[in-house]
Amino acid sequence: MALFPLSSNFEGDFVLQLVAVDSENSMDEVAAAAAVHSVGRRVRARPGSILRVRAQGAEAFFPRTLKVSESGLKPTETIEILWEKA
Repeated sequence: MALFPLSSNFEGDFVLQLVAVDSENSMDEVAAAAAVHSVGRRVRARPGSILRVRAQGAEAFFPRTLKVSESGLKPTETIEILWEKA
């Protein structure tokens, strides 16, 4: 377990946030950590949707249970957090 900083580009937000997560966090946990900084502040919640994570510019989302340490992401790399209909 290690502190792992990521830059969060949250859908609907105009601010990139530096989010400190743990290397053993799942992508769902990463999305939740990023949401704390955006949802309810500059982004409205979207009931009936889930948050998904992908590397900046990637087409495919990371699996929701994938750990940060298994993702190939580097510290401070930018991730995109997007809403997906549940």
